[in-house]
Amino acid sequence: MAATRERVLSLYKTILRESQKFKSYNYRMYALQRTKDAFHEHKSETDAKKIEEFINIAQNQLEIIKRQTVISAMYEKSKLVLESQ
Repeated sequence: MAATRERVLSLYKTILRESQKFKSYNYRMYALQRTKDAFHEHKSETDAKKIEEFINIAQNQLEIIKRQTVISAMYEKSKLVLESQ
C-alpha cells in the first residue's frame, strides 16, 4: 500500500507541475483546480481495484495535459491583467 501511496503522490505532483505549463491563465487555473479536486475527492478510497482505476484515469489525464500544453505554447496570447500583477 505504501508503494501505491508514493505512486499516487508522484502522479499528483507531476500533474500539478505539467498544469503549470499552460500559457493561458484560465486553462492553467482550471487544470490545477480540477486536479486538486479530483485527488481530494478520492483521497479516502481504500479499495485497491478502484485506486488502480483512478491511477489509470489520472495517467490518461496527464497525457492529455502534456499534449495540450504543447499546443497552447504554439498559440500564445497576450497575458491577462490578472497575470501581470
